[in-house]
Amino acid sequence: MQYCINPACWQVYPQQLWDLMEAHPFLFPDFKRPTLPYKPFFPLVARKDEPFKDDWGCVWETTMDGITGTVTEHPLESWDNFAEYHAPDPEKVMGIGPIDWEQEKLEVQKARAKGELVTRSLRHGHTFLQLCDIRGYENLLFDMEDEEEHLPALINMVEQFNLHLVQGYCKLGVDVLGYAEDLGMQTGPMISPRQFQKYILPSYKRLIAPARQAGAVIHMHSDGMLHQLADDLLGVGVDVLNLQDLVNGIDWIKKNIAGRCCIELDIDRQSITTYGTPAEIDRLIRHEVETLGSRQGGLCMIYGLYPGTPIENAAAVMDAMEKYAFLYT
Repeated sequence: MQYCINPACWQVYPQQLWDLMEAHPFLFPDFKRPTLPYKPFFPLVARKDEPFKDDWGCVWETTMDGITGTVTEHPLESWDNFAEYHAPDPEKVMGIGPIDWEQEKLEVQKARAKGELVTRSLRHGHTFLQLCDIRGYENLLFDMEDEEEHLPALINMVEQFNLHLVQGYCKLGVDVLGYAEDLGMQTGPMISPRQFQKYILPSYKRLIAPARQAGAVIHMHSDGMLHQLADDLLGVGVDVLNLQDLVNGIDWIKKNIAGRCCIELDIDRQSITTYGTPAEIDRLIRHEVETLGSRQGGLCMIYGLYPGTPIENAAAVMDAMEKYAFLYT
């Protein structure tokens, strides 16, 4: 059970959240109340009134501190600039900020010495969304449909950058390697299955293969409805699939995903936990655990808290996650 608090929440109800975190030691075993005045850290892509140009030349803007923004300037909006466009250096950056491989090595060694699971990941949106950020979503879809001659070279550029990162993490001997990339919308995928299989899936296979060979657990995350893409994702060797509960449907997940990989269920943030009652939240999480969990395992759950969720509902999710984590013990 993992309960993630978006940085924007610290501007909305910090004192109440600290009280709740102290009251839920299973979810927050290492929590220590911060000294005051507390100033939350906001990622570079989530700072209001501070446009940020990432390592690929994409400019990010947001309207609320803590909430990841959107790309408002695409460095290759026109292919006219492609000859001068180059990938960043994966020895120095990971796509959206710096990386220090020597420090990474030390951190992995420290974690191993403590007996901790070592988890690392590519940046969220490593391939398809990275291409969207570089070209623009609509441009990219037209590129695929029109079989744009420069597109394979751009995909290869992104893939080789990511592959260097994957190989670097494999050399460090990480236990889990994550490949987070949102592919779904509310009622279907952001890209047709045909174009996904032609342009994106081959890169996924090549990026995942070295990690599987190194013995790492493969973790993949995607928001949105995955009904049309799930078989392809599982086919590339995913061990843990993070997907949203109500968008995909609990019964659909049980029928199509359960038993094929470990499910990391992303608990609803759109309806029940935001607009429902604490009792409805309890029923939802119990139903999900009873439907998808078992004594044999195969189920993890994760929840993301964002501003707009009533504090009593935020507490109800914590209560239910702690309660039903032990349903099968």
